[in-house]
Amino acid sequence: MDMGAPYSMVREIHIDSATLEPMKTTVEIADALLARARRHARRTNRSVRALIEEGLRRVLEDEGAGATAYRLPDRSAGRAGEPDPLEKMSWGELRDEIYGGR
Repeated sequence: MDMGAPYSMVREIHIDSATLEPMKTTVEIADALLARARRHARRTNRSVRALIEEGLRRVLEDEGAGATAYRLPDRSAGRAGEPDPLEKMSWGELRDEIYGGR
């Protein structure tokens, strides 16, 4: 979702985790998105930092959950163990085979 420019600089965000030391970093966030985050933080009595940390955790957890490597479908020509039927074709015949006369 494009929130558009311009961007605001959020400085000194502390990232706390059981496995990470707190660190300071600078994040560029679109002005409109930062304004929404600040309003949400006020409504939920949390800091923008807490919202950013929660968002990062959710994205990283979702990335690991159910992530499976894409597997290409088998589009092999011929049968396993037999000679490749496409090897005997010319480039023109291969093109016709691939595009089906289109």
